Amino acid sequence: MTEKNIRVRFAPSPTGPLHIGGVRTALYNYLFARHHGGTFILRIEDTDQARYVEGAEEYIMDSLEWAGIKTDEGVREGGPFAPYRQSERKEIYRQYSDELIRRGDAYYAFDSPEELEQLRKEHESRGATFNYGCATRMTMKNSLTLAGKEVEKRIASGEQYVVRYRMPENEDIHFSDLIRGDIVVNTSTLDDKVLYKSDGMPTYHLANIVDDHLMEISHVIRGEEWLPSLPLHVLLYRSFGWDAPLFAHLPLLLKPTGKGKLSKRDGDKMGFPVFPLYWPYGETASGYREEGYFPEAFVNMLALLGWNPGTEQEIFTMDELIAAFSIDRVGKSGARFDPDKAKWFNAKYFQAKSDEELARLFMPVVEEKGFQPDFARLVKIVSLVKERAGFVRDLWYEADFFFVAPESYDAEVVRKRWNTDSPRQMTELFGMVAGVQPFTTEVLETSVKEWIVSKGYNTGAILNLFRLLLVGASRGPHLFDIAALIGRDETLARLGNGIGRLASTTA
Repeated sequence: MTEKNIRVRFAPSPTGPLHIGGVRTALYNYLFARHHGGTFILRIEDTDQARYVEGAEEYIMDSLEWAGIKTDEGVREGGPFAPYRQSERKEIYRQYSDELIRRGDAYYAFDSPEELEQLRKEHESRGATFNYGCATRMTMKNSLTLAGKEVEKRIASGEQYVVRYRMPENEDIHFSDLIRGDIVVNTSTLDDKVLYKSDGMPTYHLANIVDDHLMEISHVIRGEEWLPSLPLHVLLYRSFGWDAPLFAHLPLLLKPTGKGKLSKRDGDKMGFPVFPLYWPYGETASGYREEGYFPEAFVNMLALLGWNPGTEQEIFTMDELIAAFSIDRVGKSGARFDPDKAKWFNAKYFQAKSDEELARLFMPVVEEKGFQPDFARLVKIVSLVKERAGFVRDLWYEADFFFVAPESYDAEVVRKRWNTDSPRQMTELFGMVAGVQPFTTEVLETSVKEWIVSKGYNTGAILNLFRLLLVGASRGPHLFDIAALIGRDETLARLGNGIGRLASTTA
């Protein structure tokens, strides 16, 4: 397989919101394709019409677009192998189902769902599991046991049927996985999977094999949950006489603690999203975009859940991921999701952004609070508080006092810092600050500290009280930066208001 004809696909089903495990599958396909100069295809596998959810298809495409995963061929983009939505390709699949029947590798089965359910219950009552396969198919109602004319009559009358693959008996199937190596499975352990239904729709097993062949897919990179289906898929390629693509089954994304796959329930319980975007339909769900994550941070975090670059590097641009990515560095074991690490990634990208970019992102938050700040002033505010934040949403908590005077004062700080001398000391400070010229950070800091020394006051005590009256608590950036930025009038107003409110506590 030459690098110039590498073609991979991400083939989700539009049955609900796209889990971040699905986004990771798309990302690995995309990185692999770009690394080798190949093509990344998005194919919508909507053959299961009963589970189709309105809006899910658009959600999938919007999610990939937000994450920066660019599709080369797909529903929106078109391409030489269109259509890329399986429901629009259903006429294609029947001929392949018919071909398998002609070859003797598939058969019609007329067993009703009720009859199959009854068989399952009978087996369960004996402590066994019913398996429609080589051990049972000759006792069932299908074209292997019925006369040819009877089969034709049933089909002509509109009786419901399915087409099942005829699994070979007691044959060792050898296949290879790029992540897991060589695997051997005996066909006696496998059942005769349904490939095609009488409603004209194929199952995943037939449709994905046919489409991967027709779309010239070179590598199938998909989730570990499809590994049990691999023997059937390899056999289908053999039945058709086609060369199979190379397979790679990605490790599961595991929940932060305990056993099992990462689920929406884990996110709800621990307060983090498991979907890329907000899901607005039915049972709504939060998304990484709406939670304030940068797409670059989200992608960087996902890339390292299962893939190891082989170095200590953790921060990668998309181009760096493309250059470094290789399937042979994807692990076999499940990757445990760490919500704190996700926040860490976002904080790294947040800190790397310029003050101007963060100010532009912060502006709508400030405007929503009812303020229309000068942009240059907002840039300055961001520069003072950004190191304490990891998300744009954090900036308001870190900077609210630049816009709103305190209406209350931290009780613990008041208890520790405010005493009978405080009203007099703060009143003296008020008078001193009123005369500082010019009212800049440097001049104000020098003036206040010289005044404290001349009075013989405790520097820490005075500065903590000054901060309390300006901010309402012991938080915020450099005290004199705050005062200089809110200006002389506002500084004096807050000092006066605070003295008045807290004087009664020592009266």
